[in-house]
Amino acid sequence: MPLQQSSFHWRKVSENLLLIAVSITTYVRDVLKRSVTGMILIGYARVSTADQTSHLQLDALRQAGCRRIFEETASGAIRDRPQLREALEFLQPGDTLVVWKLDRLARSLAQLIEIVEALHKRGCGFHSLTEALDTTTARVRLIFHIFGALVEFERNIIRERTIAGLEAAKARGRRGGRPRALGEERLAAALALIHDGTLTIREIARQLNVSEATFYKHVLQPRRPDVAYTSNSDFKPDIAKP
Repeated sequence: MPLQQSSFHWRKVSENLLLIAVSITTYVRDVLKRSVTGMILIGYARVSTADQTSHLQLDALRQAGCRRIFEETASGAIRDRPQLREALEFLQPGDTLVVWKLDRLARSLAQLIEIVEALHKRGCGFHSLTEALDTTTARVRLIFHIFGALVEFERNIIRERTIAGLEAAKARGRRGGRPRALGEERLAAALALIHDGTLTIREIARQLNVSEATFYKHVLQPRRPDVAYTSNSDFKPDIAKP
C-alpha cells in the first residue's frame, strides 16, 4: 500500500474512533447524570420548511441545559414525526422534554394535551421555555389537568350536537350519507331508454355516467317485459309458497 493511501486510511480510522469515543462519552455522561440527579433534559426543535433555521431554538435549548436535542424539519400538522418519535422513545422516567415554544411540539390544544398526558403516564416531564410552563411543578400540572378537562368537554359538546343534528334530520325524513347516484329524473330517463330498447344496458349506464353495477342497484331486471321497471326502494319480491 502506498504511503499516501496508508496515511488516508489511518486518518479515516482515527476519525471513526473519535466519533465512537464521543458517543460513548456522551452516553456515559447521560447515565451518570441520571444516576446523580435522576433526570436529564431532552430538547426538541422543529421548523416547518428547509428555508427556515432552528438556530434560535437550538441556542435556547442548549442554554436551558438540554443534554441531547432532536432537530426536525416537518409541518406541525403531521402527527407522526420521526424525530419527535425518537425523542419520546429516548426519554426515560424522570426525564423532561424541553421545547422552545408550545407550537414547536403541537398545533392544537388537543394534540398538546395528548402528548403531555402520554409523558406524564411514563413519569416524564414537559417544559416550554417561552411560555415558562413546566409540568414538573404542581401549578402547571393543575393547569394542564384543567386544559384536558376543557378539551374533553368540547369533544362531548360536538358529539352531542352531531347526534342531535342527525336525529333532527331523520325526523324530517332526511338520511345521511352520499346522495343517490340516480335521482328521480335520471331514473325516469333510464326507464324510458330501457323501454325504447335501442340501447344496451351498458350504453345506457355510460350515458348516465354510472357503472353497470350502480345501474342494476336502482333498476331491477331491466330487460324482462313481464316485470314492472321499478327502483329498489319500491321493489317487493314475491314470497314462494311452501
